[in-house]
Amino acid sequence: MKIAQTDDISVEVAASTFAALGSEQRLNVLRVLVRAGGEGLSIGDLGERSGVTGSTLTHHMKILAQAGLVTQQKQGRSIICAAVAFDEVRALSEFLLKECCADCENQDHAHG
Repeated sequence: MKIAQTDDISVEVAASTFAALGSEQRLNVLRVLVRAGGEGLSIGDLGERSGVTGSTLTHHMKILAQAGLVTQQKQGRSIICAAVAFDEVRALSEFLLKECCADCENQDHAHG
Protein backbone atom coordinates (compact mmCIF):
# COMPACT_ATOMS: atom_id res chain seq x y z
CA MET A 1 0.00 0.00 0.00
CA LYS A 2 1.52 3.31 -1.08
CA ILE A 3 1.83 6.09 1.45
CA ALA A 4 -0.38 8.92 0.24
CA GLN A 5 1.06 11.75 2.31
CA THR A 6 4.21 12.11 4.33
CA ASP A 7 3.00 14.28 7.20
CA ASP A 8 0.64 11.88 8.96
CA ILE A 9 0.28 8.25 7.98
CA SER A 10 -2.28 5.91 9.50
CA VAL A 11 -1.51 2.90 11.65
CA GLU A 12 -2.89 0.67 8.88
CA VAL A 13 -0.59 2.15 6.24
CA ALA A 14 2.40 1.96 8.59
CA ALA A 15 1.64 -1.68 9.44
CA SER A 16 1.33 -2.58 5.76
CA THR A 17 4.58 -0.82 4.94
CA PHE A 18 6.44 -2.43 7.82
CA ALA A 19 5.08 -5.80 6.66
CA ALA A 20 6.86 -5.24 3.34
CA LEU A 21 10.09 -4.98 5.33
CA GLY A 22 9.39 -8.25 7.13
CA SER A 23 11.91 -10.12 5.01
CA GLU A 24 15.64 -9.98 5.73
CA GLN A 25 16.36 -9.86 1.99
CA ARG A 26 13.93 -6.99 1.36
CA LEU A 27 15.29 -5.04 4.31
CA ASN A 28 18.81 -5.61 3.01
CA VAL A 29 17.81 -4.48 -0.51
CA LEU A 30 16.31 -1.30 0.93
CA ARG A 31 19.43 -0.64 3.03
CA VAL A 32 21.64 -1.06 -0.05
CA LEU A 33 19.49 1.47 -1.89
CA VAL A 34 19.61 3.89 1.05
CA ARG A 35 23.41 3.66 0.98
CA ALA A 36 23.38 4.38 -2.77
CA GLY A 37 21.54 7.69 -2.29
CA GLY A 38 19.05 9.47 -4.47
CA GLU A 39 20.53 8.34 -7.77
CA GLY A 40 19.62 4.73 -7.07
CA LEU A 41 21.21 1.75 -8.75
CA SER A 42 20.70 -0.35 -11.83
CA ILE A 43 19.07 -3.66 -11.05
CA GLY A 44 22.37 -5.38 -11.88
CA ASP A 45 24.31 -3.22 -9.42
CA LEU A 46 21.61 -3.66 -6.81
CA GLY A 47 21.78 -7.43 -7.19
CA GLU A 48 25.55 -7.42 -6.95
CA ARG A 49 25.63 -5.26 -3.84
CA SER A 50 22.72 -6.97 -2.07
CA GLY A 51 23.49 -10.56 -3.06
CA VAL A 52 19.90 -10.96 -4.28
CA THR A 53 19.49 -11.48 -8.02
CA GLY A 54 17.14 -12.60 -10.77
CA SER A 55 13.50 -13.37 -10.13
CA THR A 56 14.02 -13.16 -6.35
CA LEU A 57 15.21 -9.55 -6.64
CA THR A 58 12.35 -8.75 -9.02
CA HIS A 59 9.87 -10.20 -6.52
CA HIS A 60 11.33 -8.21 -3.61
CA MET A 61 11.45 -4.98 -5.63
CA LYS A 62 7.80 -5.43 -6.61
CA ILE A 63 6.77 -5.71 -2.94
CA LEU A 64 8.91 -2.73 -1.92
CA ALA A 65 7.51 -0.67 -4.81
CA GLN A 66 3.91 -1.59 -3.90
CA ALA A 67 4.65 -0.44 -0.35
CA GLY A 68 5.88 2.88 -1.75
CA LEU A 69 9.40 2.40 -0.41
CA VAL A 70 11.26 2.26 -3.73
CA THR A 71 10.79 3.58 -7.22
CA GLN A 72 11.79 1.93 -10.49
CA GLN A 73 12.09 3.34 -13.96
CA LYS A 74 13.47 2.34 -17.29
CA GLN A 75 16.42 4.24 -18.61
CA GLY A 76 17.22 3.62 -22.20
CA ARG A 77 16.08 0.32 -23.66
CA SER A 78 16.33 -2.12 -20.82
CA ILE A 79 18.24 -0.79 -17.84
CA ILE A 80 15.98 -0.43 -14.85
CA CYS A 81 17.08 1.89 -12.09
CA ALA A 82 15.86 1.56 -8.54
CA ALA A 83 15.93 4.20 -5.86
CA VAL A 84 14.60 4.67 -2.37
CA ALA A 85 11.46 6.75 -1.99
CA PHE A 86 13.13 8.81 0.73
CA ASP A 87 10.02 10.84 1.62
CA GLU A 88 8.05 7.66 2.29
CA VAL A 89 10.87 6.08 4.33
CA ARG A 90 11.19 9.32 6.28
CA ALA A 91 7.42 9.38 6.92
CA LEU A 92 7.61 5.83 8.23
CA SER A 93 10.42 6.78 10.59
CA GLU A 94 8.53 9.86 11.72
CA PHE A 95 5.49 7.68 12.41
CA LEU A 96 7.56 5.72 14.92
CA LEU A 97 9.10 8.78 16.55
CA LYS A 98 6.17 11.21 16.38
CA GLU A 99 5.07 10.73 19.95
CA CYS A 100 8.44 9.70 21.33
CA CYS A 101 8.50 9.96 25.10
CA ALA A 102 5.12 11.73 25.22
CA ASP A 103 4.21 9.78 28.33
CA CYS A 104 7.54 10.22 30.10
CA GLU A 105 7.30 12.23 33.30
CA ASN A 106 10.80 13.66 32.97
CA GLN A 107 11.25 14.93 29.43
CA ASP A 108 14.96 15.67 30.09
CA HIS A 109 15.68 11.93 30.28
CA ALA A 110 13.33 10.95 27.47
CA HIS A 111 16.04 10.36 24.86
CA GLY A 112 18.89 9.24 27.12
